[in-house]
Amino acid sequence: MVTTARSHSAPQPLAPNRDARASAHVDTFARDNLPARELWPEFIFTRPELQYPARINCAAHFLDRWVEQGRGDAPCIFSLEKNYSYRELQALVNRIANVLVNDLGLVTGGRVLLRSANNPMMVATYLAVLKAGGVVVATMPLLRAKELIYPIHKAKISIALCDGKLSEEMEKARAQSPELQHVVYWGTGQADSLEALTAKASAEFTAVDTAADDVCLIAFTSGTTGDPKGTMHFHRDMVAVCDSFASNILRARPDDRFISSAPLAFTFGFGGVLFPMHIGASFIVLEKVAPDDLLNAIERFKATVCFTAPTAYRAMLAKYAEHDMSSLRKCVSAGETLPKGTYETWLKATGIQIIDGIGATEMLHIFISAREEDIRPGATGKPVPGFEAKIVDDEGSDLPPGSMGRLAVRGPTGCRYLADERQTRFVQNGWNLTGDTYVMDADGYYWYQSRSDDMIISAGYNIAGPDVEAALLTHDAVAECGVVGAPDEARGMIVKAYVVLRAGITGDDALAAALQDHVKREIAPYKYPRAIVFVAELPKTQTGKLKRFTLRQMAQAGDAATTSAAG
Repeated sequence: MVTTARSHSAPQPLAPNRDARASAHVDTFARDNLPARELWPEFIFTRPELQYPARINCAAHFLDRWVEQGRGDAPCIFSLEKNYSYRELQALVNRIANVLVNDLGLVTGGRVLLRSANNPMMVATYLAVLKAGGVVVATMPLLRAKELIYPIHKAKISIALCDGKLSEEMEKARAQSPELQHVVYWGTGQADSLEALTAKASAEFTAVDTAADDVCLIAFTSGTTGDPKGTMHFHRDMVAVCDSFASNILRARPDDRFISSAPLAFTFGFGGVLFPMHIGASFIVLEKVAPDDLLNAIERFKATVCFTAPTAYRAMLAKYAEHDMSSLRKCVSAGETLPKGTYETWLKATGIQIIDGIGATEMLHIFISAREEDIRPGATGKPVPGFEAKIVDDEGSDLPPGSMGRLAVRGPTGCRYLADERQTRFVQNGWNLTGDTYVMDADGYYWYQSRSDDMIISAGYNIAGPDVEAALLTHDAVAECGVVGAPDEARGMIVKAYVVLRAGITGDDALAAALQDHVKREIAPYKYPRAIVFVAELPKTQTGKLKRFTLRQMAQAGDAATTSAAG
């Protein structure tokens, strides 16, 4: 049975700046909470490959069209547990879409929280929500309950699909989230599991006729100040990142097999699904993505395109020669800056040039990069075709080549925060200000200098310093603290905490370890401070504000003599 009748109900009134006739959304929450149009960045669609029709359902574009074109038996997903052709994945996606609509009451525009490590079911649930006209809110598997509650409340989420292995924190969040009406687990073997529901559902489902600018994804970022920000992306955006970066820079082929270590909840990670499906290629999903796991999987599945962070490339070099890596032909790095040394060492060992790139959750994927033949080691690259970039000062005025300043970018994607006044900080004068400090040289290449905010990029993870500070301050021993990034050879940067203890408490290695464990319990474990320095006082301004710049200088200089650290 085709179950899209709900999707064609008359849309309810939208916000004044939207065209109600264009939207397929019955639940208009996402559209109603877009920023006012005058606060959007300028969008650019001048290139021929970026011309899109008014109606797009991106799941139909990425999945259904290959079956319709007679390529349904082509491989799509490889995993350690089960492989899927395009036709097999389509049937699973259709069954899940039917469960969402018929059993869980999803209407178009409704938000669905997804929670899982990288596996075929995570991919299938993601595509099913998109195909049914819903809005995906994907979350990192390591997040704790308190980090799940915020997006559930902010995005008014009523349905969650979750891997049964992650039920403990999900249930804690559910108990504090009255709006969450349905939580369905897979992998439990229970009668009410997602597999049991899909077994009874039809394998036929017609993709909802969504507008190209219907919201299909709300990706929450680790904000540098305050609560996380929900970045809203359209069906059109999911295709645009493929037609810009993937088509013009990556230039993969239908016979390629992609592999990535990035979580699918990261927009960078989901590019490892979108890019191959855009051209009818295949990809490998791994729940465990340590360097050894990547090496083993590349050898086993004959992966040809690898997406991971510089940290992983450095770690893989130690055992690269022990594996058959002859299938690998392209490597992409993002998530943190790619050091020239890592690029050159990898090239010498493998003969492969790593394609560097910078992206942002607000932009969905990479917007500055370079093809292999245009790479300048140490530089991020030039604007991806379809994007424009420039360097501006604190007032937003353009700076000449060679000047250090804030990176501004615009193109076919851009920032639209979910009901958030911080929209005016990221978007100014029609440009997206990414929070990165760069220099553009006379040839138009962009060279990364630092973050211009309090984001710490460690081993490819974005970690907000204030987020770690808030967790530390819940420990009884901590009176004050400041958290910044410190240079680290293995991870690029590590989280470093400067802690003032309460009167009568002495700092030592045991307390440092206890504070680290406390942070791991409070927030996602990867955010914990790998170095802790106990200090008598923190540097502050005359008005009492923490001088983070001074802490960064201290961290850069190194103060190992007073540091307690754990790996």
